[in-house]
This record gives sequence, C-alpha cells and structure tokens, in this order.
Amino acid sequence: MTLDHAAIAGQPDGSDLDNRRITVRCPADGQVVGEVEALGADEVAVVCDQLRAAQPAWEALGPRGRSAHLLRWLDWLLDNERRLLTLVQRETGKSWADASLEMSVAVDVINYFTSNAETFLQDRNVKPAGPANAVRRLRVQARPYPLVGLITPWNGPLAGPMMDVVGALVAGAAVVSKPSEVTPLTWREVVRGWREEIGAPPVLAAVTGGGATGQAVVDTVDMVMFTGSVRTGRAIAVRCAQRLIPCSLELGGKDAMIVLADADLERAAKAAVWGAMTNSGQACISVERVYVESPVYDRFVELVTDQVAALRQGTDAPGSYTTDIGAMVTGAQLDIVADHVADAVANGARVLTGGQRAEGNCFQPTVLVDVDHSMRCMREETFGPTLPIMRVADEDEAIALANDSEYGLSSSLWTSDRARADRLSRRIEAGSVSVNNALVATFQLPIPMGGWKSSGMGARFGGAHGVLKYCRQQSVVEEKFSLKSEPLWYPVVPAKSRFMSRAVRFLGAHDWRRKLGLRGRD
Repeated sequence: MTLDHAAIAGQPDGSDLDNRRITVRCPADGQVVGEVEALGADEVAVVCDQLRAAQPAWEALGPRGRSAHLLRWLDWLLDNERRLLTLVQRETGKSWADASLEMSVAVDVINYFTSNAETFLQDRNVKPAGPANAVRRLRVQARPYPLVGLITPWNGPLAGPMMDVVGALVAGAAVVSKPSEVTPLTWREVVRGWREEIGAPPVLAAVTGGGATGQAVVDTVDMVMFTGSVRTGRAIAVRCAQRLIPCSLELGGKDAMIVLADADLERAAKAAVWGAMTNSGQACISVERVYVESPVYDRFVELVTDQVAALRQGTDAPGSYTTDIGAMVTGAQLDIVADHVADAVANGARVLTGGQRAEGNCFQPTVLVDVDHSMRCMREETFGPTLPIMRVADEDEAIALANDSEYGLSSSLWTSDRARADRLSRRIEAGSVSVNNALVATFQLPIPMGGWKSSGMGARFGGAHGVLKYCRQQSVVEEKFSLKSEPLWYPVVPAKSRFMSRAVRFLGAHDWRRKLGLRGRD
C-alpha cells in the first residue's frame, strides 16, 4: 500500500470505487449500506480552509468552553446509540457485542479528556536558572496546531477516530478526519451530529475518499495522526518530514502472549481466546501468538481449544447479543487469514479447531499448534481470528521468541509471581505489557499507548500527553522590573564588561581559587 496509489486506510473490497463515488456494502451479505463521495485535493483544501478560519475562535473558548461542546456531543451519541451502532454493524459485519464496545470507547475518552482538560492545558510556571535570570518570570503555554489531520482504518469506524479526535479538539485544534473508504458511513454521521445537531463550532469535518483524499490531508494539515499499515505509515512519515510537520503513527502489531507454568491457566486461556478473537481478530492489539511453558502447554491448549470451538460466529440482530464474533470486514483480509493458515499447515502445523472460510465473509475461529517462526502466522500480522500456540522450554525462550519480531505494539505476561512479572516485563520489546490480562493496557487513558520498532512512532493517550501531543510548546519570558537598559545592551563599556565577567566567574565557579580569578584567566 502506497501513499500515492492505494487507500490510506485500506483499499475497498466488494465496493464500487470510481473517480467520484464509493459504494459501501455489508461484508456479511453484500447488501449496499450507503454511498459517499470521493473528494479530490481541491475539495479537501476548501474544507481545510474553512476549518482554519474557525480554529482561532475555538481556541479562544478555552478548555472549559471546548469541553462543554464535547459533552453535548456525548449526549447526542448516547441518544443515537442504537442507530449509530447498527450502522457500525452494517458496514463492518461485526457481532453486536463487538459493535457495542465502540460506544464504550467514545464514552470513556470524552469523559476522561473533558474532565482533565483544564489541568492538562494549564500554563507551566518554571523557576529561572542562574542568578542573572532571577529578575524574570518564565512560563510555558500550550498552543494547538491549528489543523490536525486524522486518518483511521476500517476496523473501528466509531472507536478508532474517537480515540484521537477528542484530545485534538480539547487542545483547541481544528480537525479534518479521513475515515477508511471501506467503512466511512458511521464516522460521517457522527461528524454530521457535531456540525448539525449540537450547534458546535465548525472545527471538525470528515472528508471521504481513497488514497488521493488521504494524501491531500497529509499535504495540507499542520500535524498528522495516522492509524493503519506499516507501509502507509512510513510513506506518511516521509511526507511529513518533507513538510517539516509532526506525525504520530499507530501501526501494525504481532502481539505476543507469554504463559508461564505458575500462571492461572483457566484465566489465561479465557483471556487468550478473547484477546485473539474479539472483533474477529481485526485489532492491532490482538493476541496473535502465544508462548506457553512446556509443563502447562497441553492443559492450556486443551482449555483454549474447547473455548474457541464453542464460539458463536455471525452478524446477529441489533441489540440481540446472540453471537460472539462477526465477519471479516474485507475480502482481501479474509484472503490473508486463509493464506496464513494454509502456509502453517503446509509447514507442519496442525489445526485443532476451525481453519476454514465460513459463510458471510467469515473465517472460522482457529487454533494452530506445532507452529514455529518459519511460518507466516508467527511472523506477519494476520489480523484475523487465529490463535497459534507454541511450546517453549522456559521464560528465556519465551522472551526471546516474543522479541523476535519487527513489531512491538502490545503484549501480555502471565505468572502468579509479581516480582517475576516485573523482571520479565522489562525484557519485553513492546510499548505495553498487560500482566495477567489481555489488551487492557491499551485502554488505560492515563498511560501511553505506543508502538516500538515497526509498530509506530509516538503514542496516543498517556494522560496530559494525549492532549499536549496536539500542541506546540510556547515559552514566555516576562521581566519583573522595567529597566531603562540591560547590562549587555550597547554600548560596550570596558569597566562594566570586566565587572560582569568577574561576576560570572565568582557566581559560577565551584572553588575559591577560580571564583577569585587566581586560576584559569589566561
């Protein structure tokens, strides 16, 4: 996937994409869900000009004034929850349980950042350094980037953009958002709610389209927040470097789960199934590989296989909660999952349950054993409902294999020994480690979610960082006293200059010989 020719958030599959229109179809049954326009660079530029014009007044509202609009937006989201989640489900093929999680993310993120916005954005008073600066007041104030570009993928049409847009809006930035052309309908409607239903200032817009639309966003904004593939993330990083603007990238993952012999196996097995299968495995933080110490390997595999075999798959009726996982969003992703399983089997792996395509663009929840790092399912991001499990001799082998990856987004570590968990967590090469749980570190808003290695650059959330990343730091130096002149100002007076030189030496040196100029003046 390249910045110039492919969709920044994923090429549509089963959709009709021409120069102007994109038809969105439900992956579960192929029915048309809706249609959006593919905007060109000139149209994106017009939208961005309008956002820039509205941004200064938005910034002037202050964090409390901006938060009030975000809380009204939250009210509107909750008032329209059933309709919005039905739209999520129709354009993604998710189960209702997976779709409903997206609203939970929106609620948590809006409440957290609006509750803390004033604290996060308050000016920071700084103590001056050195006697000569004692007559000055120093402070650092946060000023938003005027226009932030937000580009998101197809796996979370509501939750994905919401994780980032709130921090940018609270910071005082205007935001142009580009949802995936595969699943643009929910976010377009959510942005319409902001612009037309709650009376919020026109500082948020959604532009729809493919790769050209995304490229226009990157070429126009002052800062980019991108979630998506490693390949596209690299292309965006290069373009941002050329434009000398910052970017934050949350890219792919191949998250490892390490289960040690002293772990609570029943809990670990349940977490492995949920961590690997939620959203049909279509999450960057999915559990994609498991390393289990040999003494408990067989029991762990048995527990996992029984639970995976019992999962109910399909797109259930809105509000029914009658299936566990739904469809794959795109046919292209379904092909990748099938290829990974076929490659593993061809190289000696065994399928204990699942392993086949299913009706409605689904892939059966799958457990693979006898796997190793020669197989694609252990090296490449699968992004599907598979769970390969590998036997290891000890913790050292588990850590070595977990780190044997170009990715480093998230991970989990399972042991009943707290000291051991602390020690081993410091050896894992990933941006987060969940101890005796799966995925949870990702959604702890006070701490950062960031990828190491090819999994990204920068981080989302992280308390104040989740807002300040959208800001420029501005230093302000204020004089306590208004003097007619400064000692260093012209004209140069020899006696004054010699006195200042002696004063610098006396105040800055650390021994009396140097303070008095008895050494080091030549």
